[in-house]
Amino acid sequence: MPTVHGTAIDKFSVLREELQRQLDSGEELGASLAVAIDGEPVVDLWGGYADPDETTEWTEDTITNVWSITKTVTALAALMLVDRGELDLDAPVARYWPEFAANGKDGVLVRHILSHTSGVSGWAEPVSAEVMYDPVRSTELLAAQAPFWQPGAASGYHLLNYGHLVGEVIRRITGQSLGTFVRTEIAEPLSADFHIGLPDSEFPRVSNVVPPSPLKLDFSALPPTSPAIPTYRNSPLDAKVTWTDAWRRAEIGGANGQGNARSVARIQSVISNGGEVDGVRLLSEATIDRIFEQHSDNVDLVLFIPLRFGLGYALPADHPIIPNNRVAYWGGWGGSIILNDLDHRMTFAYVMNRMSSGVIGSARSEAYLKAVYSAF
Repeated sequence: MPTVHGTAIDKFSVLREELQRQLDSGEELGASLAVAIDGEPVVDLWGGYADPDETTEWTEDTITNVWSITKTVTALAALMLVDRGELDLDAPVARYWPEFAANGKDGVLVRHILSHTSGVSGWAEPVSAEVMYDPVRSTELLAAQAPFWQPGAASGYHLLNYGHLVGEVIRRITGQSLGTFVRTEIAEPLSADFHIGLPDSEFPRVSNVVPPSPLKLDFSALPPTSPAIPTYRNSPLDAKVTWTDAWRRAEIGGANGQGNARSVARIQSVISNGGEVDGVRLLSEATIDRIFEQHSDNVDLVLFIPLRFGLGYALPADHPIIPNNRVAYWGGWGGSIILNDLDHRMTFAYVMNRMSSGVIGSARSEAYLKAVYSAF
């Protein structure tokens, strides 16, 4: 029988009970949960198995591919440059990346790529996984293409290329790749076990994700100009690609971060704790305020669900579980989630290996969120 390990203060004992229930039911295979309040860890739980054969336990140090939770770490990296005065949110992307102005993208602003409103939600032509791993070729293609819709007019989720866009701007400013910047400026200062570009030495700790049922996409029901068509059709979307060494080594700032709930919550608690954790300051409160500036409020052109986007995070939009507080959140394909609730100075993270069919969240993540908020 799978057992929950780790610690949780009495206030959050219900979260331990919910994780145990999900493991006992078989809904959960292996997972980790973490809560930080005022920057301090108050929940650090894990349990279950790291493999579908249930031969290896999910341990304290197990990590896995967290999919689009990676985007929130990429966004944090960009916000740090904003805070330092090195990146202007209202400047054209081409100020930092001149080639990006091609084909009508001279009006795409930095805030557009951070808020999924740039019109460049994917590649205009099919790319292989190998091209996506190549930071030069993949960004050259994005720089050369035209936007799929009027930049700034609406959100269209930047599915797999978010980190290529934001990461290239970071590289042009700092001279560092996104993965290097995250390691040296975020993960190492915070002692957070999170990686964009995983060293080979850490491969044995990885729990491979268990893919959900294949996505069923009926492009025939969409108008031919829908940005969803190239966004999905031209990107490799088989979750099994994450099992490969090449995927783990690559730096895909929109999708291939490797970590667990503890490391994700540690990093993101910078947002809920006023920009600083344990004496490490990454952001000012003024820059944190910029996250909550609404940049879109529409049925997303790629995900086909109502979404409000701030800078790098979604904002509450009448969600049945997420309160209309000062909340900035996002999820990873299959159900993982990161949520910063600044009214409660709380960060919650959930990372798992068995993916659900949901694009953002799942029945499991909603159960954990209910448990978290029942404690307040």
